[in-house]
Amino acid sequence: MYIYRKRRSKLRILLLVAILLAIIIAGSFKAILKLMYPIKYKELVFQYAGENNIDPYLVFSIIKAESGFDPDATSRKNARGLMQITDSTGNWGAEKLEIDNFIVDDLYLPEINIRIGCWYISQLMKEFNNDMHLVISAYNAGSGNVSSWLKNRDLSRDGKVLDRIPFKETENYLRKVNKYYEIYRKLYGKG
Repeated sequence: MYIYRKRRSKLRILLLVAILLAIIIAGSFKAILKLMYPIKYKELVFQYAGENNIDPYLVFSIIKAESGFDPDATSRKNARGLMQITDSTGNWGAEKLEIDNFIVDDLYLPEINIRIGCWYISQLMKEFNNDMHLVISAYNAGSGNVSSWLKNRDLSRDGKVLDRIPFKETENYLRKVNKYYEIYRKLYGKG
């Protein structure tokens, strides 16, 4: 009888330790995820996302996918900064936003880059009726490509939704940004 009680007592202690470890690991897991999915430049993202009526967690997702939060990033196509804005989009956005004395190297400045990037996403939202998949695809491949894909019966049966994306890079980008967006919303926002 004594051995049975002793064994039962040890099992209770082991169970309690296992429960405590599970709680600690679960808390650590969320902390680790937050390190992997940061919300750097939070004030700028929330400000310009709010001004453009877009979800800030979409902006964080695009920044993570585009530059990994490196404000000095430059792509092989010469897109610049956090949101990888091209020179032509930067010039267009700066003109529409009336940013005085804009030069393309200003795209390395987080405030300018995020401001123009959020404005550009809002333009794509208007163009593609707030369809997130089309907006994200257009952010990567260009709105002209997405518009032409929607007119192609092999790629879109109804002209409103893409059944297939002909660019593998854009297909992968869409999948990545959607995954990041889901994680950001669960970690920081409304999951």
